[in-house]
Amino acid sequence: MSFAPVLAAALLVVLNILFFGTAAQAQEVEIGPSLICDTEKQVQRFIALYDGDTRATINAVNREAHDATACGVVTTAYVRGPQLANARNKDKSFSVVQILVVGIADDDGSVESVAPAVFYSLFPVEEIEV
Repeated sequence: MSFAPVLAAALLVVLNILFFGTAAQAQEVEIGPSLICDTEKQVQRFIALYDGDTRATINAVNREAHDATACGVVTTAYVRGPQLANARNKDKSFSVVQILVVGIADDDGSVESVAPAVFYSLFPVEEIEV
């Protein structure tokens, strides 16, 4: 009997406790392309600059950070952490959220586990017109 899957699951529970600072809850792993940045401020800057051209906006944020890899769009497996802020540009509102990346997807769609790492991302806020 292999204990590797059991150890991997136990590690994720421990990381969730440490990451979220609360008792372990069933956290859903999401997979998809996401903007990920090293800091919350970089995500907020992305939102402020975004005019529809994702690549140009990422390049601008990375230039300001003097780091070519500060932000990027990557297909990841992640667990959403706390919502840190709401931010708005001229067109949309977004939640700035801390995420725990636990895997990276390759071109064929399979996900490779990685050492869990904290990044920051954004999620659109559904706005209701009144």
